[in-house]
Amino acid sequence: MASEETPTMAPPTADSPISSDVGAEAKAGPRAWTIRLVTVGIVLAALNLRPAITSLGALLEEVRDGLGMSGSVAGLLTSVPPLCFAVFGVMAPRLAKRFGASAVVCFGMAAIAAGLIIRPYTGNTVGFLVASALALMGIAVSNVLMPVIVKRWFPDRVGSMTGLYSMALAAGTSLAAALTVPMTDAMGGSWQTGLAVWAGLAVAAVLPWIPLVRDKGPVQQVRAAGDDGLRITRSRTAWALAVFFGLQATAAYITMGWMAQIFRDSGVSASTAGVLLAVTMAMGVPFGFVIPRVAARLPSQGPMVVALGLCGLAGYAGMYFAPSSGAWAWAVLLGISNCSFPLALTMVGMRARTGVGVAKLSAFAQSTGYLISIPGPLLVGVLYQHTGGWSAPIALMAALMVPQIVVGVLAGRNRTVEDEAAAAAPAS
Repeated sequence: MASEETPTMAPPTADSPISSDVGAEAKAGPRAWTIRLVTVGIVLAALNLRPAITSLGALLEEVRDGLGMSGSVAGLLTSVPPLCFAVFGVMAPRLAKRFGASAVVCFGMAAIAAGLIIRPYTGNTVGFLVASALALMGIAVSNVLMPVIVKRWFPDRVGSMTGLYSMALAAGTSLAAALTVPMTDAMGGSWQTGLAVWAGLAVAAVLPWIPLVRDKGPVQQVRAAGDDGLRITRSRTAWALAVFFGLQATAAYITMGWMAQIFRDSGVSASTAGVLLAVTMAMGVPFGFVIPRVAARLPSQGPMVVALGLCGLAGYAGMYFAPSSGAWAWAVLLGISNCSFPLALTMVGMRARTGVGVAKLSAFAQSTGYLISIPGPLLVGVLYQHTGGWSAPIALMAALMVPQIVVGVLAGRNRTVEDEAAAAAPAS
């Protein structure tokens, strides 16, 4: 079980706030119904962390036509998710200190529901962007606090519960991609209805969190993470991991925002293009389990970075030369390549020795990485508008895979950010 837990969080020490709070929670022995309620809440929350993005990707052409968006504006729309994750995600620990993690997640699910029901009916691009940002704010704070929830309620099953959470997240991503177009057709062909229907899943996710709103939870570890003197920016590995996280996020959001449109423009039907995107996203279900467990057993994760990168390069090459004839193969290859996300999360846990180090490295890598990923989807939209085709955007995606492999190999070396930061500190 030790290898399973390693990627998630380094074991807390006896005098750390994490261990004392978790120990108190374990002694308190929460009732079985509460554990079941939290489990349901985690699964439903995870199911809602991507449909706002992938449902839009499946209907992007209809949304563009309905709102009169240019390619550049549509590219801006696909850049909004990482921007919101970088901006609003930073707020999550502070909100959790004041209101409790469960209350913030409950609010997050409500914000997702409100944003999804409002945005299709705003009637203009600005309103659509604002409502999307509301939903993405809910996703951002919930995404950051899910590990805190898991650590609080399942201190002895962090790995298995994180796996369940990852599976549900991948399932929600792929289901929204696969079902949005068929449901839209079944409900009369209105893209507004096709997007708004996913608000129902978010409403359902609010319910299990309501009884948990008063639970403040052990948020003291968030405070402690800033008090040990570790200067994370002095670590070269931290920077490499942040850039790797940013480049893999760039590829993921370009895929979620534009892949279905690329297939549709190559002659694939809208429903099939949605299923192809779903296949790409669904690859995260099995590989989300396999990759962290294999990576945790290797001293260096460089070979895995290279293997995933080569899958990405092969997929982009296929989309460049034969997008429709080999569509299913390219969807699978890009889905495997996008599993760099669980690998990045695994490396966060392995590149730090302490819980404080993991917390700081995770915050730095994710916030910096999401900022790095913002221009990618926008640039793809601009290139598509000005070239009139997908050759230049696909070439850009392939080119970005090369530095992703390089920094990923550097981030995967067997070393810790604490040791690097200490070695780089000026002599007193």
